[in-house]
Amino acid sequence: MNYKWIIWVALVLFSSCKEGKKEQFARLVQEWQGKEIVFPQDMAFTRFVTEPVDYRIPDAKYKVLVYVDSVGCTSCKLQLPKWQKLIAHVDSATNGNIPFIFVFQSKDDRELRYILKRDNFDRPICIDRNNRFDELNQFPQDITFQTFLLDKDNKVKVIGNPVHNLAVRDLYLKQITGMQYQEALPKTTLETDKAEYDLGTVKEGTTKKQTVTVRNTGTNVFKLKGFTTSCDCTEATCDWKELQPGESGTVTVSYEAEQPGGFYRTVEIYGNIPNNSLMVSFIGTVK
Repeated sequence: MNYKWIIWVALVLFSSCKEGKKEQFARLVQEWQGKEIVFPQDMAFTRFVTEPVDYRIPDAKYKVLVYVDSVGCTSCKLQLPKWQKLIAHVDSATNGNIPFIFVFQSKDDRELRYILKRDNFDRPICIDRNNRFDELNQFPQDITFQTFLLDKDNKVKVIGNPVHNLAVRDLYLKQITGMQYQEALPKTTLETDKAEYDLGTVKEGTTKKQTVTVRNTGTNVFKLKGFTTSCDCTEATCDWKELQPGESGTVTVSYEAEQPGGFYRTVEIYGNIPNNSLMVSFIGTVK
């Protein structure tokens, strides 16, 4: 697959970001495209952090490297249920020939073990003790660019997180399966009744729901591709798959208040609209 085409597509996928972010993303994509990832020779893998496992990274045409640093909310960044769904999909499409390599920094082994156990994520993982893996490669600080599709020589074919961005997921799948790029559906436009919702004060341990109204303001049918959220604590659902021009629908967003303090969460609605997605944000305070 043509490298320049991949770079162009990646830039299009992130075109909904502000201009400063666009420039940053463009630089990162160009910097990392074709770059070789260096793996430490003595990587040790475990299950649930404390259970050593004899695992060797297999030789394969492609592999997915998921690196997660220790900055910020660990649970929000991992989104392990979404990874499990993606891995199952890739395994089905490739007969299980694509290894997924998870490498985590850990600021709190107990918290990480709890999250892995809670989500029943029993795949081998590597803990990047003393940040050795990061020092060898100097990974980007933005979690959006800490996941890579690598070829058999460990060179970056695609950069971006496929569980945080459905368009990036499609780019991974196109590269892995050899599917050629297909023309997208005719574009339409989608609007929400608000760009940002204030959920107010939410009691810790409770769930707050917000109904978002979306309207197809364009001239073509809108076909919903799916949702992504910025955190495991946020979920978006709806009971429709498409909207005719002029038609409205509702999306129910559920936020589970995990810990005290202010919060900012986002939901992205994906479909045949400009920039491929529409972002809605949610703010409030947990007490």
